[in-house]
Amino acid sequence: MGFKGAEDRWRDNLGNLRNVVRQELVTRQLERHLPAGRAAVLDAGCGQGTQALRLAGRGHDVTGVDASRDLLDLLPEGRIRAVHADLAALPSLFEPASFDVVLCHGVLMYLDDPGPLLTDLARLVRPGGFLSLLVRNGDALAMRPGLAGDWRAAREAFTADGYTNRLGVRARADRRADLTAALAARGLEVTHWYGVRVFTDADSAVACPPGDLDELIDCEELAGRTDPYRGVAALTHLIGGRQEA
Repeated sequence: MGFKGAEDRWRDNLGNLRNVVRQELVTRQLERHLPAGRAAVLDAGCGQGTQALRLAGRGHDVTGVDASRDLLDLLPEGRIRAVHADLAALPSLFEPASFDVVLCHGVLMYLDDPGPLLTDLARLVRPGGFLSLLVRNGDALAMRPGLAGDWRAAREAFTADGYTNRLGVRARADRRADLTAALAARGLEVTHWYGVRVFTDADSAVACPPGDLDELIDCEELAGRTDPYRGVAALTHLIGGRQEA
């Protein structure tokens, strides 16, 4: 597993419907939990910086760390503090409890063992702060191949812990119960969770008339916080908070 080498394919897909829906939903979901004042934010694996730039635009102090120089070069100069480093270097880059908000979106799926990174991320969250994790939903891996009519792949997905994504990269998937337990062991309580892309993950969902986009995203947002729909979303977004000292 690993994202290295897939940066160009990721960049080519930034404007497609799936990515637009993903970013808009994550933005809306995060807004429910951000502190009212200026927050210190870390985006671990920030890539091209969509969420980092939006948070900086709202007045937060944002640091983005990524191992891809090509993706970091897409960031407008001076908008955030950009650090070119592997995420394994987080303990040497920042002191414990340095951030009110820590983001890690679309990263765990490229790690064989996410445990060490989860430990490092949790260590950086201040009391009263939270970690935002966006992962591939391991509880719904059969949905995509099933909706595409690939019955062999759908059947195999019921017991799989990974998949080959649209970038052609083998990736892991995480089950919500497992991640909830993993975060609890690191002092973080999952207080809220959301689904991302309930209706727009299938291969048939490749276009949307511009006039319908707002309605589509409104429906996706509602589905992403409503049972049972959120449980079959392509991605799961968890908010893990650290209690005040």
